[in-house]
Amino acid sequence: MSVRHHLHRAPAVSAAEAMALVRDNALIIDVRRHFEWRRTHIPGAVHIPLEELQRRCEELPEDRVLLTFCTGVLRSSGAANLLIESGFDARNISRGLIDWRGAGGPLVDGQA
Repeated sequence: MSVRHHLHRAPAVSAAEAMALVRDNALIIDVRRHFEWRRTHIPGAVHIPLEELQRRCEELPEDRVLLTFCTGVLRSSGAANLLIESGFDARNISRGLIDWRGAGGPLVDGQA
């Protein structure tokens, strides 16, 4: 992934807005590393680590809003920019896991 994907701010939504978008059929793309995913993740999210995203874009639906997610914001913001440049309607969940937990978003143990 090019550094340019991290140089400008991707369109972002709050965790509460993301939850509403998911109810309207948006898909969460979790771009964290495998060990982070195994620890905990959002139910129904698709796991594609950031370093794999560019080559795995074809696995993603073109007819849904894609919401990128990480622990904070840096990786998911770059991921949203990459997806937008690839023709997807993508947004970054601002402050990632921090805000998701704070908004009461569901999480599951990655080992479950």
